[in-house]
Amino acid sequence: MIKALGIDLGDARVGVAVSDDLGMLAHPLETISVKSTPVLKRVLALAAERSATTIIVGMPRNMNGTLGPASEKAKAFIEELRRETSIPVFPWDERLSTVSAQRALQEAGRNTRNQRAVIDQVAAQIILQSWLDSQG
Repeated sequence: MIKALGIDLGDARVGVAVSDDLGMLAHPLETISVKSTPVLKRVLALAAERSATTIIVGMPRNMNGTLGPASEKAKAFIEELRRETSIPVFPWDERLSTVSAQRALQEAGRNTRNQRAVIDQVAAQIILQSWLDSQG
């Protein structure tokens, strides 16, 4: 059974999502403020609290599939996580996850201007759900 965390890395905030106990559905969990919280430490704490067996980190890609400059930060974060935990850590294509999150919140009637923290969580949820769907 898969219990996974999904991570949407950002410069100001990091969105986190978690899978349900069946490893089928992703749910928004938390937004970590980069300025006020050590992100790696918090992700590891959430993984322990939620008994995660896998961590999925969004990998920024250009629309043509190539890796862009933002992917270097994601690669470094993944390597740091892998050094600090025995939990498997995998990159996952995050193209358009934030756009999809904004659209989903708008369709739900949420004002996205004042919902940046929620957008990050929903982007993490979209990344994780995509990965979960690929595991079926």
